[in-house]
Amino acid sequence: MSPTPEERAAEAPSPFMKETSEGAQELAERADTAPAELAKEEGAILRLPEGLVLDPGDVDVEFGEDETMIINMGPQHPSTHGVLRIMMELEGETVLRSKPVIGYLHTGMEKTGEELFYIQGSTNVTRMDYLSPLHNELVFSLAVEELLGMEIPPRATWIRMLMCELNRISSHIMWTATNGMDLASTSMMIYGFREREMILTFFEKVTGLRMNHNYIRPGGVAADLPDGWEDDVQALIDTIPHRVDEYDELLTGQPIFRERTEGVGIIGPELATAMSATGPILRAAGVPWDLRRSMPYMYYDQLDFDVIVGTVGDTFDRYAVRLNEIRESCRLVGQILEKMPEGDYRSQDKKVTPPPRARIDESMEALIHHFKIFTRGFEVPPGEVYTAVESPRGELGCYLVANGTNKPHRMHVRGPSFVNLQSLPAMLRGGLIADAIAIISSVDPVMGEVDR
Repeated sequence: MSPTPEERAAEAPSPFMKETSEGAQELAERADTAPAELAKEEGAILRLPEGLVLDPGDVDVEFGEDETMIINMGPQHPSTHGVLRIMMELEGETVLRSKPVIGYLHTGMEKTGEELFYIQGSTNVTRMDYLSPLHNELVFSLAVEELLGMEIPPRATWIRMLMCELNRISSHIMWTATNGMDLASTSMMIYGFREREMILTFFEKVTGLRMNHNYIRPGGVAADLPDGWEDDVQALIDTIPHRVDEYDELLTGQPIFRERTEGVGIIGPELATAMSATGPILRAAGVPWDLRRSMPYMYYDQLDFDVIVGTVGDTFDRYAVRLNEIRESCRLVGQILEKMPEGDYRSQDKKVTPPPRARIDESMEALIHHFKIFTRGFEVPPGEVYTAVESPRGELGCYLVANGTNKPHRMHVRGPSFVNLQSLPAMLRGGLIADAIAIISSVDPVMGEVDR
């Protein structure tokens, strides 16, 4: 008896249920994985010498394929901090292998940057790491200024340092809040947002926006600090250290928090370095690498601060490093407050920075300069440059190639979140799936920067 039309329709695959695949990014079944790739995923080796053939017998497969399963965590999962997908091979609740899969938020910001004038660049890059937008603007502006051979007024540089250190504090506070929520501390989420709001309110007063400011631009900053800014900053650095002490009291000695973070997701200094990890992940492993101290830029060599390092390299160390970096940034902001000079807040090069708004109504020359800058931008002499700064997540770099026009010929950004994600499989291996939540959070990935 032939099937009815209804039965044939039920057997036919729906056009809306086609299998989706991310190709080589995905974690393949153990039987379909090459021995060299399997050894890498298991942390046995980082790279094979050229020409070396790995003997499949050297790879110890402890579990039969029928005893393990591959699952997805994300890309739509609250604990993956955005659209991050982690594929895991599990034996029971133990993570045998894992692989981050990215690309769900791809925006093409680097290619977009090659179609924008240099003067428009800050508007683009500020949206990559939306938790530390000022660092994105800073690294792009420093790269453009190096190509131009431009010297920035001291006040502009100190303002940049002030804003970036406050941004570092707000970013770490945001991480403390979300990390607390990931580990079931709803109180920490509420307190963290409360303190972050204080800093964002100050940012709004200075730049006009809470996030994505377009404030740090080639040539200086968009506007001078407003009247009364000293009192606002003093109030911040008087309040935040006391609130951080409360975080310390709430979390650090809490037995459940300690149980879920101590000895979880350990990565040693050699492996962290080999994985190109930077920022709190590398420092928590015991490597005192901070670009503000190791490769000083702006005026950081004139300031006194400590580089916070851990000893074990576990999730607790990464928490402790960030908590103490908030205190160090408060120290830095206090010193910047004392050293802030008078003077111009941006370069007076008329070809690069627009004239003051009031001058446009008074001077035809000023009007012409204003019109030319915002309709044609400014030309940058041919050359290439790589500039790096220490963002809250690690080394944030900008590589620019100029060809003498008003737009970058090539732009590439080294996003620390993107690079740090490759250390996840090493940290997740051998842990429980419940530990994966704490470990992913401790990396502090921002997917806007990963999928830029």
